[in-house]
Amino acid sequence: MQDLMWALFTMVIGVAGCIAYFYGSNALLDRLYPAGNSARASGMSAHDISVNINKANAIRPWLFLFPAFALLTIYLIYPVFKTLQLSFFDASDTNFVGLDNWRWMLTDPGFHESIFNNALWLIVVPSAATFFGLIIAALTDKIWWGNIAKSLIFMPMAISFVGASVIWKFVYDYRAEGSEQIGILNAIVVFFGGEPQAWITVPFWNNFFLMIILVWIQTGFAMVILSAALRGIPEETIEAAVIDGANPLQIFFKIMIPQIWGTIAVVWTTITILVLKVFDIVFALTNAQWNTQVLANLMFDWMFRGGGDFGRGAAIALVIMILVIPIMVWNIRRANAEMKGH
Repeated sequence: MQDLMWALFTMVIGVAGCIAYFYGSNALLDRLYPAGNSARASGMSAHDISVNINKANAIRPWLFLFPAFALLTIYLIYPVFKTLQLSFFDASDTNFVGLDNWRWMLTDPGFHESIFNNALWLIVVPSAATFFGLIIAALTDKIWWGNIAKSLIFMPMAISFVGASVIWKFVYDYRAEGSEQIGILNAIVVFFGGEPQAWITVPFWNNFFLMIILVWIQTGFAMVILSAALRGIPEETIEAAVIDGANPLQIFFKIMIPQIWGTIAVVWTTITILVLKVFDIVFALTNAQWNTQVLANLMFDWMFRGGGDFGRGAAIALVIMILVIPIMVWNIRRANAEMKGH
């Protein structure tokens, strides 16, 4: 109850602060550039009033944008430059070491493992989530209970990554052979006469068991976006294909997919950006043990564990940023092109 009250108090203070800022800043602007009855009463000329109105109109949008710019500067722009600086210093951030952290990274087995695992995630998760989302979007549009199915598939998007990891931890749970298996996967294996396995400790394959969780979460996102794109396809093109004798598979792969290819690419790249930053699932389920290390988890380990090494952690963080930026820029450009096309 105390946590709930603090959360409510924070919300009230936040909303009240926003209201006070916008009313107060606009009142100050109107005082600096008067243009109402008070300006006329003070004998100000019509020309001066017009100038004040133009100046106030030019400044007013920036009053609304200022909080966002301030927060972006404090929580995004400044940390980027600070991280870049840290990457050239030692663990204590006191001694300049040049490119030593970067040279260490290129020869570190943990970094090599992280790059390999991140590459696996990049290959599997965006492709699988986009594929399943597309198939589900196409199928659910043709059944009467499609909206119910979409709601159920979209539900995992409302669960945090840690919450989803806890759910799947019970799916993969392992008990010694002969004990009752509470994990769904091992219960099924035992039911069919197999031997239970500690799935998340199996090297290499355990990465795929972790990927399933993110695919499960992101399929709903892909489905919603692609479903909207499919509904935007002109009916005339589909009717023409039917008249020409095309079967449903030909219509889907040769008529529908080419028309929404841009949206598919945007969905795929959006999930790709998320995958490059994946951390919660690995941290919650394996803590990067059993060869499941990824870049974000490696960064966390070097920055905050064993006394911390901010130099090496910062270098790894910059690698993640360097990998994300080109995909993000392409994604934004593609989305803008899609919007202009409509």
